[in-house]
Amino acid sequence: MTARLNPARLIAFQGEPGAYSDLACRQVFPRLTSLPCLAFEDAIGAVKRGRASLAMLPIDNSVAGRVADIHHLLPESGLHIVGEHYQRVNHHLLAVKGAKLSDLKIVRSHVHALGQCRKMIRALGLKAEVVADTAGAAAAVAREGDKRVAAIASELAGKVYGLTSLKANIEDAAHNTTRFLIMAAKEKRAANKGLVVTTFVFRVRNVPAALYKALGGFATAGINMTRLESYMIGGRFTATQFYADVEAHPNERRLKLALDELAFYTEELKILGVYPGHKFRMDQSQVG
Repeated sequence: MTARLNPARLIAFQGEPGAYSDLACRQVFPRLTSLPCLAFEDAIGAVKRGRASLAMLPIDNSVAGRVADIHHLLPESGLHIVGEHYQRVNHHLLAVKGAKLSDLKIVRSHVHALGQCRKMIRALGLKAEVVADTAGAAAAVAREGDKRVAAIASELAGKVYGLTSLKANIEDAAHNTTRFLIMAAKEKRAANKGLVVTTFVFRVRNVPAALYKALGGFATAGINMTRLESYMIGGRFTATQFYADVEAHPNERRLKLALDELAFYTEELKILGVYPGHKFRMDQSQVG
């Protein structure tokens, strides 16, 4: 069905229908149709090839940490970050209709989802089995029709596959939240007003104190750097790339000066996106 739709009305995500990425697509863009893709590369490729207008990609989770591979894929994706979304993760224990908690023996889900629901799994004495993703676990439970087997997935997955939620909000941590990046083929920088996030990657020169010196300009300018992560590139222990988020706009003089100072100590500096900060950021800062 999605193949006949206008690509401008499609948003790509990695996973099967009912995945949390699918849920994020539907909540942020209710007028678009979500396009399931097998891998992150496929979701990125769908936008690059014009099969979809946007991609919704998870970058990290408040419990599980950063999503593997994403940091390596984004700089070379050819796409631009045009927005962000914070999705609260509410896990449900899903089973076929007619099943009861006392019937269950096995629970299946993604390794992170199982880890995020340890208390419930232990309390019910279930055997945990790891599968590729949450929505895929729900689809398998529906397909097999075994009352002894349940899946941990989203409420949306339950609706998609006709399953019953035996327990809701079963995650151990109340703060369980995933941050998503919204990607597009064309750059669309946010206006310099309100809370703006600038994301960039850089590689410092292999000299003593290079990182310390490179980041000094942000401290001097009073710029809030909310994320700084490093990862190896090219299989070389001496070649490290950094991924950073700052709450400022490149048109602001303070960020211009900080980026100029950063560029002096780097071999490569690339801005991946300038986009509006999500309301979740402001809510978190008020809590802190």
